[in-house]
Amino acid sequence: MVQVSKLNGMKVITKDAFTVGTVEGAELNTEEWRITHLHVSLSKEVTTDLGFKKPIIGHVAICLPVTYVEAFGNVITLKQTRQELKGIPECKHG
Repeated sequence: MVQVSKLNGMKVITKDAFTVGTVEGAELNTEEWRITHLHVSLSKEVTTDLGFKKPIIGHVAICLPVTYVEAFGNVITLKQTRQELKGIPECKHG
């Protein structure tokens, strides 16, 4: 079992060993009390690589389904490659 607070700040790495960014939060399904998505703050390089416009201030965060996660350890490893993440939606805060 992983505590949600331990996820914040963890690096997220693709299957092809590319650092996507870091976890900054999560979405919870309150009916099932289960985390459905991780909010991952993208690095500047990945922001443009995945087709997002870099904001002047702040960063872009994607809503990564937890089904994409292969393993938890010192980092979060994904089942997908960097290319397979294209088209994933940006998290809308608010």
